[in-house]
Amino acid sequence: MDSQTLQILIAMIIYMAVVIVIGVLFAKRANKSSENYFLGGRSLGPWVTAMSAEASDMSGWLLMGLPGVAYWCGLADAAWTAIGLAIGTYLNWLIVSKRLRRYSIRANNSITLPEFFSNRFREKKKVIMTLAALFILIFFTVYAASCFVTCGKLFSTLFGAPYIAMMIVGAIFVLIYTILGGFLAESASDFMQAIVMIVALTVIVIISTVRAGGLGAVIENAREIPGFLEFFGIASPLNSNGDVISSLSAEALAANESLGVQGILDGAPMFATKQASYSVLSICSCLAWGLGYFGMPQVLLRFMAIRREDELKRSRRIAMIWVIISLGVAVFIGIIGRQLFPTEHLTKSAAENIFITLSTSSLPAILAGFVMAGILAATISSSDSYLLIAASSVSKNIFQGIIKKDANDKQVMWVTRITLLVIAIIAIVIALDENSVIFEIVSFAWSGFGATFGPLMIFSLFWKRINRAGAIAGMVSGAASVFIWKLVIAKLGGVFAIYELLPAFIISSICIVVVSLLTAPPSKELEEDFEAVKAGIIE
Repeated sequence: MDSQTLQILIAMIIYMAVVIVIGVLFAKRANKSSENYFLGGRSLGPWVTAMSAEASDMSGWLLMGLPGVAYWCGLADAAWTAIGLAIGTYLNWLIVSKRLRRYSIRANNSITLPEFFSNRFREKKKVIMTLAALFILIFFTVYAASCFVTCGKLFSTLFGAPYIAMMIVGAIFVLIYTILGGFLAESASDFMQAIVMIVALTVIVIISTVRAGGLGAVIENAREIPGFLEFFGIASPLNSNGDVISSLSAEALAANESLGVQGILDGAPMFATKQASYSVLSICSCLAWGLGYFGMPQVLLRFMAIRREDELKRSRRIAMIWVIISLGVAVFIGIIGRQLFPTEHLTKSAAENIFITLSTSSLPAILAGFVMAGILAATISSSDSYLLIAASSVSKNIFQGIIKKDANDKQVMWVTRITLLVIAIIAIVIALDENSVIFEIVSFAWSGFGATFGPLMIFSLFWKRINRAGAIAGMVSGAASVFIWKLVIAKLGGVFAIYELLPAFIISSICIVVVSLLTAPPSKELEEDFEAVKAGIIE
C-alpha cells in the first residue's frame, strides 16, 4: 500500500470511528424501548429531520449513480431525473408531512409504516400490516444491496482489493452500526453525513471546474459530443464495432461483454455522430421518479418522528435547499468528468466511479480520504435506514403484531437483530455481481415503494371514502404492476418502455378508487378519525 492510499485509508477510518462513536452515544437511549429504537421517541428537531430524511433518501447513487449517468450519456437522463426528484421532494414535504405526523399519532401512536396503515383502517385481522411489512422487506433488501454495491466499488477502486471482499467488509460495518444505535443514532449520523455529502460534492465540482479551464471550457467540451449537453437529445456511446451500446439486447451483451465497452478512436471516446432523439416518454419516465417520494418509508418516518408539527415548514425549506444543490452538483460532476477523464471509464457500470476518479486526482490524499467518506456517508445513511425499517417490519409488525402479540420489548429487539442479519446476508448475495449498475438497482426498488405505498399514502391521508379493501387492492396491484411491467411489458418496447413507476402508480390509484367505491364504505369510527385529523385533533 503506497503513501497516498494509506492516507486515504486513515482519513476514512477516522470518519468511520466518528460514526461508531455516535452509535455508542445513542445506544443506551435507543434501547430503552422499541419506540425509541424505531422512531426516536418523536424527538427530532427540524434540522435533523430535514437533513437525515434527505441523506437517507439519496444514498450512494447521488455521488456515484447520478454522476455516472451524466458521464455516460450526457445531461438529459440525469437532469430530468434530478428535476423529478426535486419536485417530488417539495410536494411530499408540502402535502404529506403535516397530515402524516398528525394521523400517525391519531392512529394509535403508530411508529412504523405498516402499523400506521393497519391502525388507519382499525384492522382486526392484520392483512394490511402483513402485506406492507412483506413488501418493505422485499424492496428494502434490494435497496440495501445497492448500498453494498456502492461500498464494494468504492473500496475496490481505492485500494485495488477484490470487489466481493470489500463489499462484504462494508456490509458488515453497516450492519454492526445499525444494530448498535437504532433510529436516533441513524438520524444523528445522517445529519452529519448530509453535511459531508454536500461539502464533498461542492468541493469536487469547484476544483474540477478550475482544472478543466473554467465553466466555459467544460460547456464547450460537452457541446462537442452530439447530444451530450441537450435536454431534448441524448448522446449515444459506441463500442469499437460502431454499435450503439444502449440499443444492444441484454442477451447480446451477456454473450459478449466487450460489446458493452465504449470504443476509443484517436484518443477520444466514440459517440454517434448525431444525437439520439429524447422523447416526451423519456422525460415522463425521468420525472416519474418524483412520485416515489410519496411511498418512501425512510422519508415518511422522519415526518412521523419530528417533535412538533409546526417545525415541518422549516424542515421543508432546509431539505429543499440541500436537495437542489446536491442534485445539481452531482449531475454537473458527470459532465466535468467527461472532459477531464474522457476515456477513463468505458462501461456504464464503470462510469459510476467518476466521482472517485475526480476526488483522488484533484485533492491531497488525506483530503481525498475525507471526500471519499462522502460516498461512505451516503451509503451508510441509506443502508442503515433500509436495514432498520425492513427489520422493524418483521419484528414489530409481523412478530409482535401477529405471531406473538404479548412479546415484550426485549424479545422484539432480539428478533430485530436476527432479522437485520438475515436481510444483510440476502442483500450481500444480490450484490455479488460487481458489474451491477447502482442506478438501475435503485430505480427498481424506488418504483416498488412508490407504487406500493405512494397512492395508498395519499388516499389514506386525503380521501375519506377509502376503505380497507381499497387499501389492500392498491398495495397489491401497485407492487405486482412494478414486477410485471419491468419484467414483461417493458420488453415490448415503444411506449411500453416507460419507467415502471408511472404506470404502476396509476394502476394502484385506480384500484384503490374502484375497489373502495364497489365495497362497503368505511365505518363511522374511521370517518371520525379522518375528520378529526383534518381539523387538527389528534387525541
